[in-house]
Parts: sequence; C-alpha cells; structure tokens
Amino acid sequence: MYSLVFSILFVSFFVLSLSLRFWLAGRQVRHVLANRARVPAEFAARIPLEAHQKAADYTVAKTKFGMVATFFGAVVLIGFTLLGGLQALSLAVLDATGPGMAFQLGLVAAFALVSGMLDLPFDLYRQFVLEQRFGFNKMTLKLWFADMLKGVLLGAALGLPLLWIVLTLMDKTGPLWWFYAWMVWSGFQLLMMVLYPTVIAPMFNKFTPLADDSLKARIEGLMQRVGFASKGLFVMDGSKRSAHGNAYFSGFGSNKRIVFFDTLLSRLAPQEIEAVLAHELGHFKLKHIVKRIAVMFAVSLGFLALLGFLKEQPWFYTGLGVEPLLGAGNDAVALILFMLALPVFTFALSPLTSISSRKHEFEADAFAAKHTDSNDLVSALVKMYEDNASTLTPDPLHSAFYDSHPPASVRIRQLNLAGAQ
Repeated sequence: MYSLVFSILFVSFFVLSLSLRFWLAGRQVRHVLANRARVPAEFAARIPLEAHQKAADYTVAKTKFGMVATFFGAVVLIGFTLLGGLQALSLAVLDATGPGMAFQLGLVAAFALVSGMLDLPFDLYRQFVLEQRFGFNKMTLKLWFADMLKGVLLGAALGLPLLWIVLTLMDKTGPLWWFYAWMVWSGFQLLMMVLYPTVIAPMFNKFTPLADDSLKARIEGLMQRVGFASKGLFVMDGSKRSAHGNAYFSGFGSNKRIVFFDTLLSRLAPQEIEAVLAHELGHFKLKHIVKRIAVMFAVSLGFLALLGFLKEQPWFYTGLGVEPLLGAGNDAVALILFMLALPVFTFALSPLTSISSRKHEFEADAFAAKHTDSNDLVSALVKMYEDNASTLTPDPLHSAFYDSHPPASVRIRQLNLAGAQ
C-alpha cells in the first residue's frame, strides 16, 4: 500500500517537474526570440545589435539543447528506478563482489560509471559543437579527455574514502548515523575549501602571480580599503579552455587567494577590473560566503535526517523499483535512490534559492559602488555580458528558476541608481 502510494507520488512530482522544466524552456526561447531584433534601450549605446543577436542565438541554442538533455535525463531516471535499472545493476554487482563493503562501494562506482557514460555524448556535444559554434571553445579533444581522466581519478581518490566512511557510519552507528555522517561531510567540505586553491585547481589550470604592477597596486589599495587579506593575486589560463571570462576568490581562512581569468584581464580596463573585484570582495565582507556555507550545512543536515528515515522504510525502495537485498546491505542503494529522487521533489522550490542569491548579488553590487565608481562596474558588466553572450532579455520566470544573478537590466538599473545618489 505505502509502496504504491509513494510510486504514485513520485510519478506525479516527476511529471510536474518535467512539465515545468519544458514550459519554462519554451517561455525562455519565445521571450528571447521576441526580443532578438532590438537591443534593449538601456544597452543600445553600449552593445551592438550583432552582439545582442549572437547572445540571443546562443541562449536559444543552449535552451533547446537543455530540453533534449532534460528529456534524456528523465528517461534515464525512470530507467534506473521504476523500470528496474538500478535493481539489475545491484544484482550484477552483487554477483561480482558478494555482499559486504565491496558490494556497497562497487555499486556506487558502477552507477557513477554508467551515468557518466550516458552523459558523455551530451558533454562532448556541448563543448565541441555548441560552444564551438559560438566561438567559445578553446579546448582540444586531447585536453578534454585529459581533464575528464583527471576528474575521474581525483573523484575516486577523494570520493571513495569519504563514501567508505559514510557507508560504515550508516551500517555501524545506529539510528543517528546521519548526524555523524553530516559531521564528516561538513568537515570534508571545509577541507576542500582549504585544498582547492593550492592543490586541486592547479591540477587543471596554470596559476601565475599577477605581473601588472600598476593593476596590482590598484587592487592592493582596494583590499586595504575594505580590509581584505589575501595570499596573493593570480592569473589563470582560462583561455586554454574557453573564451568566457570571470574573476573569483577561493580558499578559506588565511588561505584565500584572488584569481583572474586571463580572458578577463585582456578585455577590461584596470578600473573595471577593480570594480569587478570589489563586487567579489563584497560577498566576503558582507558574510555572504559564511551565510551560504551555514545554509548549505543546515540543508544537508535536514536531507541526511530525511534519508535516515527513508533508509529504514521498505516502501522507499519498492516504490522506486528496487527490492531490498536481504543480507547484502541496502545503504548504497538508499544513497543512490535518494540522489535520484530528491531533484524531482525539490525542483519547484528553486526560486527560493534564487531569491537569496540575488539579494546577495544586489548587496555586493552596492558594496562595489561604495568603494569604486559604479559606472566602472556597469561598464565591466556590459562587456562581460557581451563577451559571454549572456542574453539581456531572459524570460523572468525562467530566470527566477535558473539564474543565481539578477537579469542584466535590473542589476544595472540598481547600479545606476546607486551612482546617482
């Protein structure tokens, strides 16, 4: 009875989520195409029509490709769950390994491998067809596969020990395993924040100290004004892989470092780079990073507690097309099923995340306008929108679900108001 009810609930949310995704994508395509012929008035003096139309075409192409990928992902999801794919994979791995931890780790690894192979054609198309068509791809096929191999090896080296700890806690520590697992996961996330800038990121990109002395002096002056201490200013060879540009700071505690894409430095003037960095520093000074980490930890605690409950319910497995394996352990199955089902039930809540993120973006923009010239940030953003082919006319509802940043027109309008005060 409970199994049937949960299956019906899952299918209902699945249909709702999939329908909502396609409806939003359709709105996005229609809205962008309807505004393709004319640059919005507030950008008319800054962005040529050709660049605006390229951004529209790029957005439409990405959205349509996303619709195909979404449909394929939905088919795979149903295949793994209600059509018995995960059940078959579990039995095959069990037959190869026997019961125990080898089965648990092997099942997650096998699931990751199958999922990765299914995603591979889409990843290749995205990089070497879609990005190539609009002039953004700078990667060779050799580099792409080298990155993928590094990612797989790194994921195995970091993920398998973490997974072993979590599965051991699930099996050995009783009803509160989810709390102990949350503590381990939280500690792991903090460790990655420390290791990423100096250990992980350099495996994929080359980081060199900023060599422009005048720009370095300007940035150091900004950091001194806002009270930000950094381990250094670095330039990343982003042009090796993509024509997209950005700037960010990474690390945690005393390990913070500021990173500029070389593509960004080649496009923006020094005062514009300073304004972009002031925005990023605003996130730090206004405690946005700490707040996001706290929310992430709180949400993960809630989800792990939910998994702790679902793990003990037979209907959770059977309702999603899996018969619990007697004597073999079902912890890995529970983890995979939870990961598969959770987005189905939570997608409709996506705007709640966007609201918080956009509030932080407005606050960081206001911080940048306080410590630099707001006109410099506006100028930098316009160039970045143009260079990244970001549409200036997204559908408002689609943007509310998918975009962590406010639409360009709204964001720049707020900056212009700040500059006028």
